[in-house]
Amino acid sequence: MKIRFSILPAAAAMLLATNVLAQPAAGGGEPSLAFKLTPAFYRISDGNNAADLNLRADYGDNVGWIGYYRDRLGFQQARAGYERHADLGAARLVLSVQVASHGFLGGSANAEIGGDTFAIVGFGRTNLRDYYNLNFDPNDAITLGIGTRAISNTVLSLFMVKDDRLGTGQRVTHLIARRRFAEKQRFTIDLSYKSGRNTVGDDVEGSGIALTYDYAPWFGRVAYDPYVNFSANRMTLFALGRRF
Repeated sequence: MKIRFSILPAAAAMLLATNVLAQPAAGGGEPSLAFKLTPAFYRISDGNNAADLNLRADYGDNVGWIGYYRDRLGFQQARAGYERHADLGAARLVLSVQVASHGFLGGSANAEIGGDTFAIVGFGRTNLRDYYNLNFDPNDAITLGIGTRAISNTVLSLFMVKDDRLGTGQRVTHLIARRRFAEKQRFTIDLSYKSGRNTVGDDVEGSGIALTYDYAPWFGRVAYDPYVNFSANRMTLFALGRRF
């Protein structure tokens, strides 16, 4: 399932929401350094299963990560990235850049505009080098949507990620609900619908789902995509990780 990859607008749009399980600075002082380790297994219908390991570090408005991917056929790739979060009052921004072995380079800019109810906008670009996409949305793309935090302990968002560079007609619409149940517990559901031309030029459409449960410091995630990366393959994702 080799395709082109970027710091996906969809992924960054999810990160714009406040992380209710993050470790805030005590008494408004210096931020603390927090890590998130995520091992993941990808079961692919053509048998080319894969594993990935990602380590993310958060320090205030700065986020960095390193990762390593390997599939059953032996393809492997290392990556590293950086994000900068900025709160401008009426707008909250996430600027991202990622590099990887095999010559990949990508970046994105994403924003929430508004208060408790807000618009979501994003833009992503890559150098079009082949990469293994672990986020499963169009890469060189724009993102448009809406969201709200008007419900207590809940963030809702509806947005579309649409290819605007390669002429594939690929688009993925996400409806995401994130609900905090207790101080250390959170549940997230991501329902998605995709349509567009696949990697061999056929039109496809289908629905996917991702479920994430946090019980700090642990979290687990399962996901299903019927046309992963707009290929003919089905994917099931299993991940279990820890924050520390």
